[in-house]
Amino acid sequence: MTVGEILRNRTTTGFSIEVLPPVKGSNINKVFNTIEALKEYNPLFINITTHHSVPVYETSLDGSLKKVFVRKRPGTVAVAAAIQQRYNIPTVPHVICQGYTRSETEYMFIDLDFLGIHDVFALRGDMDKEMDVPASECHDHATDLIAQINNLNAGSFLDGTLNDPFSKKFSFGVAGYPEKHSEAPNIDSDIRYLKQKVDMGAEYIITQLFYDNQKYYDFVDKCRAAGINVPIVPGLKPLTKKRQLSVLPSVFNCDIPEDFVKAIESCKDDEAVKQVGTEWLTMQCKDLIKHGVPDLHFYTLMATDSVKAVCKEIY
Repeated sequence: MTVGEILRNRTTTGFSIEVLPPVKGSNINKVFNTIEALKEYNPLFINITTHHSVPVYETSLDGSLKKVFVRKRPGTVAVAAAIQQRYNIPTVPHVICQGYTRSETEYMFIDLDFLGIHDVFALRGDMDKEMDVPASECHDHATDLIAQINNLNAGSFLDGTLNDPFSKKFSFGVAGYPEKHSEAPNIDSDIRYLKQKVDMGAEYIITQLFYDNQKYYDFVDKCRAAGINVPIVPGLKPLTKKRQLSVLPSVFNCDIPEDFVKAIESCKDDEAVKQVGTEWLTMQCKDLIKHGVPDLHFYTLMATDSVKAVCKEIY
């Protein structure tokens, strides 16, 4: 079954996670350790993020600075294959527009087909002013990427040739933003574009993180009113450090409820913050389960212990 089919067939709330590929120069053990810590809760699927190259400055022999582009977290496809082979859990690599040429994207799908991975998560990706790939060679929007996926599923490649279809068609999910995407003029406009992605074949939506469940419920209601009927999975992340009070809202365009803010501000250290953050997320999850969500999707970066503590309480 595709991930979309798994979610549609759920009668109880499932569990899934997102992991990052190892930093360049590191081995895969940290990824495996995260999964080992959480596999007892039977993940429905595991998402693996994809990252484009970023500019860094290196010191030359003459002491001058030289700008080079480095892909700090390579290996998304290989990591997805390694996880699926080791744990027999469906893996969902992210496929992004920014920083990847259309041709590189095509080859990525060819590799995924060879590896037997046919679920992906289609995203535009973060916009950066500087990239080593000309913007003209990348897709501008997730809808352009989705169009390429649909063409590939039909056996149509970039050079215009028609080839034998892949061994299995690719299915895909897309991102949703309960508090709207930072670049969207308003939530209704954001949902209009989200519906376009669903109309083009997206089987499910995973939301950006949020700390106020009402924002998620309102988002789902607006999506349903707009004719979006695919599963909408809440994306969740425990707050573990006091500095995240300012970092998370700016990075993820999310509000943090005032009573939660006050509780965090009263903590004497980050260990206390971690405890409060775990308690808040546990409360969120219990409420979401009562509302019958198909799955709880956890962003595990630097938060595996907290996610495990939440799962121990709710599953």
